[in-house]
Amino acid sequence: MASRRKARILAFQALYAWDAAGGDAADVLSFSWLADDSAAYQDDELKTYARLMAAGAIENIDAIDAAIKKHLEHWSFERLKRVDLAILRMSVYALMYQRDIPVQISIDEAIEIAKEFGSEESYRFINGVLDAVWKEIGG
Repeated sequence: MASRRKARILAFQALYAWDAAGGDAADVLSFSWLADDSAAYQDDELKTYARLMAAGAIENIDAIDAAIKKHLEHWSFERLKRVDLAILRMSVYALMYQRDIPVQISIDEAIEIAKEFGSEESYRFINGVLDAVWKEIGG
């Protein structure tokens, strides 16, 4: 399911862009910010899935951020790196609202994306937060 991974990466990037742009969802969800040469991300089905995840996270941002905040140990929400926050928001959305996707897939994908785009410690941190969120809401 490489295409689902690409869609998750695109959704995480959209959430990052949305946060950086100060909350302009329409522009971010149009994917107009994608480089023209990014042929790997031109698939309409891929964009549709990415848009569903990013829009869902944005629509439910208060509940998602509350779940993240509740499970930050020795760390403040304001200190989170934007990359980590975008990955967490996308993944917590999946855990809370996409119940048809196996939990382990959502968490594993978040870890892999964090390894690729985050800092050296991001994947461990993200794994811990997502595991705690899942244990509370459905584990």
